[in-house]
Amino acid sequence: MTPPNGDTLATAPDAPAEKATAPENHVIEVHDMIKQFDGKVVLNGINLNIRRGETMVIMGGSGSGKSTLLRCIIGSLKPDGGGIRLFGDEITSMTDGEMDGVRKKFGILFQSGALFNSMTLRENVALPLQEHTDLPGDVIDIMVKIKLEMVGLREHATKYPAQISGGMKKRAGLARALALDPQILFYDEPSAGLDPVTSAEIDQLIIDLSKRLGVTSVVVTHEMDSAFTIADRMAMLDKGRMLTVQTRQFFENMRDGEPDHLDHDGQLIRQFLRGDADGPITARKLSTSYEEDLLGLDETETYVRPAIQPTRTVKEVKEKKPETAADSTAPTATVADMTDNQTDESKQPDRRTGPDDRRTGEEDRRE
Repeated sequence: MTPPNGDTLATAPDAPAEKATAPENHVIEVHDMIKQFDGKVVLNGINLNIRRGETMVIMGGSGSGKSTLLRCIIGSLKPDGGGIRLFGDEITSMTDGEMDGVRKKFGILFQSGALFNSMTLRENVALPLQEHTDLPGDVIDIMVKIKLEMVGLREHATKYPAQISGGMKKRAGLARALALDPQILFYDEPSAGLDPVTSAEIDQLIIDLSKRLGVTSVVVTHEMDSAFTIADRMAMLDKGRMLTVQTRQFFENMRDGEPDHLDHDGQLIRQFLRGDADGPITARKLSTSYEEDLLGLDETETYVRPAIQPTRTVKEVKEKKPETAADSTAPTATVADMTDNQTDESKQPDRRTGPDDRRTGEEDRRE
């Protein structure tokens, strides 16, 4: 797939990656980043540049690495290779104190809103200002009202999170993310769990804030309606690979156009954008063996074995000492003999209790 003029194509790990040039209009630069857990690579050779003032949508299926990439960019996780630059500074080598200074420059809207249930909306929004500034209380109160007004919640400032809807919680979380006037806003699944109307309201709010405040927005989502509404550019992740980074129009053309000219990755992206039941994503799921999916094994490592190992192996049985002549002359019990023995035993009196031990029916009745 050839990118349009002016767009940067983030290639797969096995292709030559574009080197980061650190232009002034890039506020986020991820270059050749690798992240793994317990030896398993979950992000492999990620390259992504995000421009100042744009809305970048990072999309992909469940388990593609979207949230892990976001956590690496905000400094919650340290990558195992490559680098990440925020505002021109490499954050992978920063200390916790240095990283705290960078975090004051961006805000995060968590998927659930992450509000403190014991605090009102006003107190939730005021918390960052109280913790990270020396502003007097009356100034903080004015700023809180401004932030709540931006998201349409000023009249609900005294309510607690349990008293408001899911969409209102998202907006309150966004007001708190705006408290320190960040240069970058990160959104983790902002439309998740919302009805279509509320989801559209959140999308419009993201667009309005980006235009009014000039902030850079990074949105992680798999909601395609929301992605095509708010995005300036879009990045597609799959199984830890960055397939491509392109304009919204590029992805719209791929979604609505004919699939004949697309390569495998293009077909995969198209299926994801359209939500088709058939395609490379479905074929990959069907071709994965149950053991490989369940245990994370390669096909070469899967094998069949009994659920319970026997106490004696076949080798031990074969190496059993041969019978002696005396053993061979011993009579062999047949099935009929075993049946007769069981019949004879059933005719014998019960030796477990003697006559003196048996109780009469009258004694039983008395008990």
